[in-house]
Amino acid sequence: MTSISLAYKENLKSLSDELIRIQKPIQILDAIKWPREYEHTFLQTPNRLPTIDQAFYQQRPLPFYPRELTLALLDLKVAIRRKLGHRDPLGKILSKTADQYLLVIEMLENRGNKRFGELSSQLYGSSTQKLHGDRHSIKQLGDRLSYLFSLPAAKRANSQHPKILDASYAVDELSRRLNSYFHSDDIRVRLSDGIMSDAAVGGDTIKISSHAKFSEADLNIYEVHEGWVHVGTTLNGRAQPYASWLGVGSPRVAATQEGLAVLLEMLTLSSTPGRARRISDRIEAVNMAENGADFIEVFSHFRERNLSATDSYRITQRVFRGGDVRGGSYFTKDISYVRGYVENINFIRAAITAGLPELIPMLFVGKLAIEDIPAIYQAYQQGVIDKPQYLPSMFEDYSGLYAWFGFASGLAEINLKGVQRHFQRLFTDLPVVDPIAEFTDETEFDNSSD
Repeated sequence: MTSISLAYKENLKSLSDELIRIQKPIQILDAIKWPREYEHTFLQTPNRLPTIDQAFYQQRPLPFYPRELTLALLDLKVAIRRKLGHRDPLGKILSKTADQYLLVIEMLENRGNKRFGELSSQLYGSSTQKLHGDRHSIKQLGDRLSYLFSLPAAKRANSQHPKILDASYAVDELSRRLNSYFHSDDIRVRLSDGIMSDAAVGGDTIKISSHAKFSEADLNIYEVHEGWVHVGTTLNGRAQPYASWLGVGSPRVAATQEGLAVLLEMLTLSSTPGRARRISDRIEAVNMAENGADFIEVFSHFRERNLSATDSYRITQRVFRGGDVRGGSYFTKDISYVRGYVENINFIRAAITAGLPELIPMLFVGKLAIEDIPAIYQAYQQGVIDKPQYLPSMFEDYSGLYAWFGFASGLAEINLKGVQRHFQRLFTDLPVVDPIAEFTDETEFDNSSD
């Protein structure tokens, strides 16, 4: 094992801290958010585009000077090369992250025009991209998932999760659960009037909308998605002695983060068909926007698919925030959930079949992209990076994951269509059961956090 000098570790720490300092005022979602009252206004006149244009964003100046931050990031890249060298694996990750923030600054400078959408696609990807190692696109997978989660059985399953819990109860219950999980840190769960979604996370704080009602399933999702993954990786990254940049996330880590959070929803059986369909439908919304649809066209598409007006607005608003409601500019972050879910699953399967299951817990070291893990794991072995302090039990003892994904890999070799036809023949004489309850604004979807 290569010996790592104290000087290297101190340089890595100082460069990481400098990156954190520079990026601190860059808050992407805050810079592109819409006022909550715009939802009510649009739903009163759904044939009129929201009054969001370049002037709207110009009236909401960025909390930093773009030129100043750009120069600081360029200086940082020079310092990384000088202090860590051109070939250092962790230095390369730092430089890539700095490059991401340079693109973010340019993207936010172009809120409301076409360039915003182009830069969003560079940062987060496009719905037309192929999944790694597969011929199918993200859009094709999203279509298939949306279909599966729209079947009559999904309606019956969703009806089991009524939204009857108020926001104060949600705050108290999540606080109790997460303060038990994060045994060495105080986690803040608080009410908020200023978020569009029902829940949002920032650092070690989870915000709960005071306007919303919740189901028990919602709280289960927030516990693992916002808590175990988003807050957990933040705290694990902040606890790193030298690689402190792992406590903050640029767009290059979005797919790994969101995909890991969705995977935890599935592994803990916390998700619901309504939640899963909403994540899948977001890909369709991005794809429509990428093909030139305007706000009303995307909104109307989901209304025609029997989504409520509120849910149709919210899924559309997510894609056009920062862009142009007339079409041609959009925010593509919402492909991260499905794309990242597939990438996390395939990473875990690959680590198992390659005989390297010890790579799997590295997903929780901090805010990272999957392709960073080989370099992160080597640095861990060299004592530069610490293991995660907070790790879900199934990732700490990954023998269960090994068995689960082993079976999943085996099933992938089976002709499932033939198996399904066999069982469908068994069901042919059964009566068709009507859904217990139709979708309503309260039971169909929960507009959860980013």
